[in-house]
Amino acid sequence: MIYRFGDHQLDDQRFELRRKDTPIPVEPQVFLVLRELLRAGGRLVGKDELADVVWGGAVSDASIASRIRAARAALGDDGERQAVIRTVHGRGFRLMQPVSAVPQAGAAPGAPSLAVLPFGTAGLPPDRAILTEALAHEILRALSRLRWLTVIARGSSFRFGRADGGLSAIGARLGARYLLTGTVELSGDILTVSPELVEAEGARILWADRLSAPLDRLAELQATIVAALCTALELHVPLNEAHLAEGRDIESLDAWASYHLGLRQMFHFTAEGNRRAAECFGQAIRLDPGFARAHAGLSFTSFQDAFLRYGPDRDRAACAARAHAERSLELDPLDPFGAFTLGRSYWLTDQIDVASGWLARATDLNPNYAQGFYCKGILATILARRDQAEEGVDRALRLSPLDPLLYGMFGTRALSLLQGDDPACAADWGDRAASAPHAHFLIGMIAMAANGLAGRTGQAESWGRHVRVLRPDASRELFFTAFPLRDDGARQRIGAELARRGFA
Repeated sequence: MIYRFGDHQLDDQRFELRRKDTPIPVEPQVFLVLRELLRAGGRLVGKDELADVVWGGAVSDASIASRIRAARAALGDDGERQAVIRTVHGRGFRLMQPVSAVPQAGAAPGAPSLAVLPFGTAGLPPDRAILTEALAHEILRALSRLRWLTVIARGSSFRFGRADGGLSAIGARLGARYLLTGTVELSGDILTVSPELVEAEGARILWADRLSAPLDRLAELQATIVAALCTALELHVPLNEAHLAEGRDIESLDAWASYHLGLRQMFHFTAEGNRRAAECFGQAIRLDPGFARAHAGLSFTSFQDAFLRYGPDRDRAACAARAHAERSLELDPLDPFGAFTLGRSYWLTDQIDVASGWLARATDLNPNYAQGFYCKGILATILARRDQAEEGVDRALRLSPLDPLLYGMFGTRALSLLQGDDPACAADWGDRAASAPHAHFLIGMIAMAANGLAGRTGQAESWGRHVRVLRPDASRELFFTAFPLRDDGARQRIGAELARRGFA
């Protein structure tokens, strides 16, 4: 982060203080004192707080006073004027100039940060206290895979607990928009972990869970917690960011807010929502050309244009999906969203094996990436690999049971079952898919075909009418362009049923 105040800048990444772009040499402890005052943004910073952050514990008043004098001297201030740093006797210090914080190069403006706080304990004997440390280690290791989120270093975040001024104050002191906290309880041999994801400013809980397992299954419990947390972050943080941005003029938004408002529009799965999402992603790129995820967002909307035929030129939309995904990966080769969108672009051109490779890359980069596993399930279905299809959908549903693409997960299972000998079960899943929020016309066609093949004529006719309302030009050709099934027998059965329902 770069903090601007008066004629000065403090660059957190370069560990440099500057006046009008001219570096000012300062000792490391002086730099840390200044950074803490800047992070507080005008709030009073107590001596104990400075001691914890800068010295890691207790330190003499003389040492603090010495660093404050040096900080004032570096800024052209002194103890008599106190124009920049004011002493509140007996309490602490306050920065007197307005502060603006600017993300460093390579990060999307306004991108959120998260701090993992020490979990509270209940019933844990001293020899088991290390369990909370092990859990934090696993969580931080998993969070390092989330390229869109800045994670505060453990050395800083583990200095605080709930009692240290409240969650809002801790968030402000750490510069974290979100906090992860919770408790670890031991009752007999059952370990229970209750994590909470909190929006720091208002101390508002966005997500909470309660997960238990016997001590001899600790590794399994840790994996479950990490998967649940990563999914919660992918779902609830974007929703909250979009909520904060909604109602504001797009021109007033920063790149990060524009991106997340675009995500919210994109997941409506309508032509208008897709158009608005593309506008938001375009705005994010104009504000920050190096914002990899905004380029991936444009690939996603271009995929929707081609897959659902929102525009007149499918080939052009498919090319755009490929180009935006490739640009995203050029900017950030380790972002699973970029690999996901590139894989889907190869699906559009019926290069299913290449697409599968890129989706495998996405889930390698983030083993908790629900949408990656879901899309792998679709491609396995197209290739008539039913076991792999089931595995992909099962994994996606475990990771994200409330995912915006839930209709697709259900629909993939139905389409996979249609290639077997259980059309009734396929129809059940098809009904669930087409009834899910934001299900598009192709999902309705799966439900219609499955019910027809299961002999449920009335339900098939009902879904047929629904499809016509959603998409009057729906056809068998559109269906098989979207889902180029390799199983000739299944393709013939489904195709014949679509034609029987008037979708020749």
